Amino acid sequence: MIASAGLRPIPETVSSSSRTTRFALTLAAVLTLSGCMTVGPDYQQPQTAVPAKWSATDEVEAPDATVLAEWWRQYRDPVLDGLVADALAANLDLATARAQLREARARRTLAGAALGPSLTASGSASRSRTSSESSSGTTSDLFSTDFDASWEPDIFGGLKRGAEAAEGDLGASAESLRDTRVSLVAEVVLNYVELRTGERRLAVAAASVAARGETFDLTRWRRQAGLVSDLDAAQARTELESARANLPALRTAVTEAQNRLAVLLGRSPGELVSRLSEADIPQTVVSMAVGIPADTLRQRPDVRAAERRLAAQTARLGEAEAARYPSFSLSGSLGLSALSLDALGSTGSVTRSLLAGISAPIFDSGSIEANIEIQDALLEQARLAYQAAVLMALEDVENALVSVANAGERHTQLIQATASAREALQIAEHRYASGLTDFLNVLDSQRTLLSLEDQLASSTGELASAQIQLYKAVGGGWSPTDSAQDTRTAS
Repeated sequence: MIASAGLRPIPETVSSSSRTTRFALTLAAVLTLSGCMTVGPDYQQPQTAVPAKWSATDEVEAPDATVLAEWWRQYRDPVLDGLVADALAANLDLATARAQLREARARRTLAGAALGPSLTASGSASRSRTSSESSSGTTSDLFSTDFDASWEPDIFGGLKRGAEAAEGDLGASAESLRDTRVSLVAEVVLNYVELRTGERRLAVAAASVAARGETFDLTRWRRQAGLVSDLDAAQARTELESARANLPALRTAVTEAQNRLAVLLGRSPGELVSRLSEADIPQTVVSMAVGIPADTLRQRPDVRAAERRLAAQTARLGEAEAARYPSFSLSGSLGLSALSLDALGSTGSVTRSLLAGISAPIFDSGSIEANIEIQDALLEQARLAYQAAVLMALEDVENALVSVANAGERHTQLIQATASAREALQIAEHRYASGLTDFLNVLDSQRTLLSLEDQLASSTGELASAQIQLYKAVGGGWSPTDSAQDTRTAS
């Protein structure tokens, strides 16, 4: 139950000056109290234990901010640069995040407006006519205007806490927009790498089909000449058809990557086929500085967003606690009426009123305390979510560092193995042509080379993907300048 009370009407014997003085004193007292008793916890930046350096590397040099903001340019691929630019301009998820930021900004304005007074004005005009049997009647006009003002003094800080919560939500929305940008850039580049990797693997498979086709033709001619058995020809045919069977799956992977890129750019699947002519898998020779864990936590938008949500929820707990206390209101009105428009404010009548009110909870069946408990539980969840975001960020970087190192090592070994397999095939073919070995050695050498060339193509893509994941893990892909542009776009 909520109890409310207002100032009773002031007797007519009290002069207008006395009434004004009394109300002014009341207003001054309310203004003095307003904001002096803000209830609820004040937000404090969370303190989290962070390692001094990464366990997967001894590198402590901080990354260059300019390079980190546009890390994909390290690949020096104009097609990739264009794809990223188009995605940032037209991606639907990013557009949604901008709209959410616009909503959060409006909600912040709405919450802040509750702290100030409101003023409304209204007016009316009427004409009436009276008639009688003895005369033609009379016509009278009435004009009136009213001004109403109201204000809710924030004695216990509930409205202030609401504004703080809205400010925290706005910050979280801005960081979520940045996080969407980081994820989008990484996804575009990853899919571009998958496309180029698929193209490379398809080219390797097609070359294998051509080579095995030549081997089959040669074996068939040698069988017709009686130099080899039917078994050699059948084995050559088996290897040829096996190589051909790999092509459809690889073509599917290439098409899927093309379609995914189109959707990321806000376009229909298939629209980018003519734009994506075959090219090499992007690789960068520039080593990346990752700094220390604290640098990553400052850079990662998801961690920053979690911190802002924690700040917002801290304020909401205070807003809920303020509901325990009385709320106050001040309102006043001024009305003018006259028989003519020119007489308003001069010879017309004037009505005015001043009102101070108070409303306090007496009995509510525990709903206020239940809401406080809810907000406190949500605060604990926000605190845990922040801690989880910190740990996830640290894990992402550690895993990415290990992936880059291992992918690089595997790539180097596959380069050497492929070169050796190519040499072994040449030797086997020469010995077979000279009659020094059987055909199975040639087939085994071809099979080994095909497998290693396919693994090398995949390894090249995996190394690039590991580098991309590392850039994403440290929060690369945004800068304050980009964020300001996104903010203007969301306005």
